Amino acid sequence: MTPSTQPRPVALITGATRGIGHAIALRLAPKHDLILVARDESLLAAVAGECEVLGSRVQCIAADVQKALVTAQRLTDLHVDVLVNNAGVAVMKPFLEMTAEEWHRQVDVNVNALYHVTRAVLPGMVARGHGHVCIIGSIAGRNTFVGGTCYTGTKHFVMGFAESLMLEVRDAGVGVSVITPGSVDTDLFPAGTDRTWMLEPKNVADAVGFAIEAPPHMLVHRLEVRPLSPKRPRAS
Repeated sequence: MTPSTQPRPVALITGATRGIGHAIALRLAPKHDLILVARDESLLAAVAGECEVLGSRVQCIAADVQKALVTAQRLTDLHVDVLVNNAGVAVMKPFLEMTAEEWHRQVDVNVNALYHVTRAVLPGMVARGHGHVCIIGSIAGRNTFVGGTCYTGTKHFVMGFAESLMLEVRDAGVGVSVITPGSVDTDLFPAGTDRTWMLEPKNVADAVGFAIEAPPHMLVHRLEVRPLSPKRPRAS
């Protein structure tokens, strides 16, 4: 059998070294070449090694998406077929206890980076007539809770941004999806939290895979995934 000469699609993943981002990289590696973006060069190298074992060619970009404009300049003109905007931060505390630095960090990573990173790679997708932008949101994008004044605000923004962008680029052949998980077993939660009932990062990665692997005529725009019950530990 002659090996396929078709180039593998390229997926760019932000926040690719931990938790959900790491799981997404492993999920996409067998069928995609990857561009991994995160701050820590050593962690990037470790994840890249795991993905290369799965058949992916990997490019690592060590960058802090909080410095979104600088990061975006490094992404402009890259060939990207799938963009996974995964990077995000959360500071859960009452508004009157939140510092300006904590507020701005969440807005810079969860909102401004979403603009700059997407703006850097979307023109190429539109010009080629195909591509997919997948954003990791949260059920906090339609819920609220005490201590979530900034975080839930940024996730509500994600929902409005994603649907508006979808309407703008769908006729150019570019899909936009937003994955909205409930609680996921990551270090977002403080030490000592019972996480045995939560989703695993790979569950969210599978949701991303489902969205971007849908038939070309089908768009999975919003996909909410939740733990079955906070009273039932995950099956082992």
